[in-house]
Amino acid sequence: MLTGEAVPKRKIPIVKLTIVGLLLLGGAVAVLRGIDVRAHLAQGMDLIRRAGPVAYFSAMMVLPAVGAPLLAFTIPAGEAFAGQLGMGGVIALALTAIAVNLALTYWLARYALRPLLTSLIKRYGYDIPRITPRNALNVLLVVRLTPGPPFALQGFVLGVAEAPFRLYMIVSLLAVLPWAVGAIVLGQGLFNGNFRAAAMGLGVLIVGIIAVQWVRQKYFGREN
Repeated sequence: MLTGEAVPKRKIPIVKLTIVGLLLLGGAVAVLRGIDVRAHLAQGMDLIRRAGPVAYFSAMMVLPAVGAPLLAFTIPAGEAFAGQLGMGGVIALALTAIAVNLALTYWLARYALRPLLTSLIKRYGYDIPRITPRNALNVLLVVRLTPGPPFALQGFVLGVAEAPFRLYMIVSLLAVLPWAVGAIVLGQGLFNGNFRAAAMGLGVLIVGIIAVQWVRQKYFGREN
């Protein structure tokens, strides 16, 4: 199980915060130097549109399983393809891609790369939980609702631990649903300057945070 004592060994959350800080610093420097950030973002969005939804969502199925951040796909998706597919279509394709990625992550962890991943998980200071039919749901909820570890790493831990596949898929999809939908809507609002859409996306993310905290307190608070 992901243990609170083990996490600081590699300080993964600190690394993530450092990366975000460097990106923000780079953006601020670019603005101060007179670089047209908006124009560069528009060029990047044009490249995504020219690649097309098939290539985009196919990449979304695979790349997060090898370390690409899921936000790199959810944030631009709405702005890139809502005009072509509709927001409902973008969300449906994104959730389908995430589901395929979850299944791929599980297969890699449980079968294809099990020895390597077992070694890496232990190297980063995490314990592999012992999953039984009686504790499977609790372990899945603990792992998926623990802040800090990347979503793909959580999937690798659960795959190596041989979590029941159907329950793994259900809990994982429910855990990622508000973040994915919120990020897609928020991203479109930010890219096109639509404050209402951005506020809606941010609202979905806030509701997701509140829901996670409620579940953690309801089901695991009594264990403290």
